[in-house]
Amino acid sequence: MSDTTTQGGQPAPEVPRPDVTPPGPWEFATPREHTLDNGLRLLTYDIPGQYVVSVRTVVPFPLSAEPREVEGVAAIMARMLDEGTAEHSSEEFAELLERKGIALGAGVNDAGLAVDLDVPKGNLEEALDLLRQVLADPVFPQPELDRHLRTRLAEIEQERALGPQRAARELIATIFDPSDRGSRPTAGAAETVKAITREHLAAFHAERVGPRGATVVIAGDLTGLDVAALAGRTLGSWSGGRQVDPGQPDAPVWAPDRARVVLVDRPGAVQSELLVAVPGPDRRADGGWAAYPVLGFVVGGAPNARVDAVLREEKGYTYGIRSAFRPRRVGGLFITSGSVRADSTVDSVRLLLEILDKARDGFTDEEVRAGVDFISKTAPGRFATADAVADEASMLALEGLTTQFTTDNLEAMRALTPEQLAEAWRRWVTGEWTVIVVGDASTYADAIRDLGVGTVSVVPA
Repeated sequence: MSDTTTQGGQPAPEVPRPDVTPPGPWEFATPREHTLDNGLRLLTYDIPGQYVVSVRTVVPFPLSAEPREVEGVAAIMARMLDEGTAEHSSEEFAELLERKGIALGAGVNDAGLAVDLDVPKGNLEEALDLLRQVLADPVFPQPELDRHLRTRLAEIEQERALGPQRAARELIATIFDPSDRGSRPTAGAAETVKAITREHLAAFHAERVGPRGATVVIAGDLTGLDVAALAGRTLGSWSGGRQVDPGQPDAPVWAPDRARVVLVDRPGAVQSELLVAVPGPDRRADGGWAAYPVLGFVVGGAPNARVDAVLREEKGYTYGIRSAFRPRRVGGLFITSGSVRADSTVDSVRLLLEILDKARDGFTDEEVRAGVDFISKTAPGRFATADAVADEASMLALEGLTTQFTTDNLEAMRALTPEQLAEAWRRWVTGEWTVIVVGDASTYADAIRDLGVGTVSVVPA
């Protein structure tokens, strides 16, 4: 019997389609804010039902604070924070983390240090005390330092071998002026990493890691917990007595000859890695930040975006190429990247630049709505977990912002017009592209030159 007929053979009555009410505006949760006795800023987000509590600690400092001869010292320091403290050896500390169900990691970027910790709710106080030890009293044992240095040197070799990483290294060396710290790898180059000693780690930690300007975010089910008191008894005793003022971040220094094409030669490569970039805004951009995530989505942020509609769906040159505006503490980048078949390299570069340049002509109402709806209407799901809330809050704190920025940005996004998107695009995308291609340069270098998209140079892989 058909689903559209009744038992007696008569047509079933039509059921009207229910009206779907669009979701209303969504707001990021408002934290409780405290300042501990040592000046550490504490933000807490109570998220019922999230029994694994996420703790994020950020300490601002410029990466340019590293001594030039030992660049990478900040990254190695961050990786070694859990390799033993004044109270516990490396093995004892690892055992405590495992016994208490604590996941801990740390890293650095252009804005400073971030230490991530996740722990079951019942072990929060013990976890905060271990976090205090990590931040205040790491000992950087020599055997573990030797291991981390070997690991970093192996990573450098791997970065040279992998197309996306090799393209990223060439991009920063091309688009930033050599005087800018951004022109060199965050975790250091081989010659600087080899020079790092335990004394360098201890000195950098003493000068740069302390509670001054730092923020700790705690998100999860905090029912029944006096989190401010727990943090006060643990992190509140972190002194950071030798910490220097982090100061204000410097604006990036762009290379005057950045608008050019660099071919990284990899003979015999069956794919080419493409990376196209221009300087971009940070989150404090004139006119607001709201337009830029939408622009990234519309141009190259989804399988149905402009770039993939041509290079993937129409031409079959790639599995996918993505675009995004990537803000830094000050300034930022617009980057489009992905891999294509080697035999399509020249046409892919031509088409990609044409698509990006043509976006200066404007955007349709449908594109704007699609981008705005995707980003704004998925926000409740993206920020439904404690770790996502803590990540957003700590990332913004490191940039001197609060999560009110997220709420305000989503509200501004819902009011965007095609004219505002076009204006924001034209403000930054001037057609002066930095183009990096990693592949077999011998097969397409001349044809790339014939495109007339900028001076072309070839460098070894």
